Amino acid sequence: MINLLLILKDGYNYSKLKEKLNESSVSYRFLNLYGKNLVVVWPDSLANEIKDDSILLAVKTSKPYQLASNEWKKEKTIVNVKDVEIGGNKIVVAAGPCAVESEEQVMETAKAVKRSGASLLRGGAFKPRTSPYSFQGLGEKGLEYLKKASEATGLPVVTEIMDGRDLPLFKKYADMLQIGARNAQNFTLLKDAGRSGMPVLLKRGLGNTVEEWLLAAEYILYENNPNVVLCERGIRTFEKSTRFTIDIGGMVAAKLSTHLPICADPSHPAGKREYVEALAMASVAAGADMLIIEVHPNPEKALSDSEQQLTFEGFEKLMERLRALANALGRSI
Repeated sequence: MINLLLILKDGYNYSKLKEKLNESSVSYRFLNLYGKNLVVVWPDSLANEIKDDSILLAVKTSKPYQLASNEWKKEKTIVNVKDVEIGGNKIVVAAGPCAVESEEQVMETAKAVKRSGASLLRGGAFKPRTSPYSFQGLGEKGLEYLKKASEATGLPVVTEIMDGRDLPLFKKYADMLQIGARNAQNFTLLKDAGRSGMPVLLKRGLGNTVEEWLLAAEYILYENNPNVVLCERGIRTFEKSTRFTIDIGGMVAAKLSTHLPICADPSHPAGKREYVEALAMASVAAGADMLIIEVHPNPEKALSDSEQQLTFEGFEKLMERLRALANALGRSI
């Protein structure tokens, strides 16, 4: 189904336009995104005859994710997370432990990654695990620890939400919601995240196509939330030498199709810490606007993903190399 996107003039006549839309028997939704008044109309075959003085421009995109498409919004979107801008010339790095294990662990890690140049603190308080017998996270207590570390370092917090009913907690303690790969097509959660108004880091599902990934972002934008960052975190293939296969080509395809910023998570596809640096460098070379990297004070004793988390020294070394690469590309870290 191809939809029609109507860009409206300032001071448009809502009642008159709504009446014409109703007469055309189309489905529609009024939105305000990026300072523009919009109407999404579908199917476009019924909307071709809609004429109104309130319409500045009618855009028929060739893609099913018209709000995420760069066919109507040519300029790149900058997502602001507590004054950290994602999508500009600076490559933003979010770093921290896979799972929050204690206040001391999070505080120590936050200070270390801040010293090395990270701009955001990541950490899981609610953990979606393959096995119900694996460590599930500390829940609200973990969010409290992240908040304390954020206040001590000034690093905004990005953390994964699994249930829309927990949004009041996340609004209290976090600055950016992460939708994990296993919830990438949990459409109820995507809608809840959109309605929250909070910035959202949307990971690609481990079996999702690029189009499905962008359509997941469409659910969030459709709820009048413009602040979405897309995160490539590896897809499941036949390859066993890495935990997942990081799809650099898919990341590039997404970046050329959307105005939204693109993040890469090199930790999960690596599965082993010795692969993380190369995958991070490759992602930046391919145009990633953000990286999210797992760092732990003692990875061998981590309660989850112990093999892929970097030590403080490993993260510092990675940041030094990323700065050199970013500089060669005309960007910064």
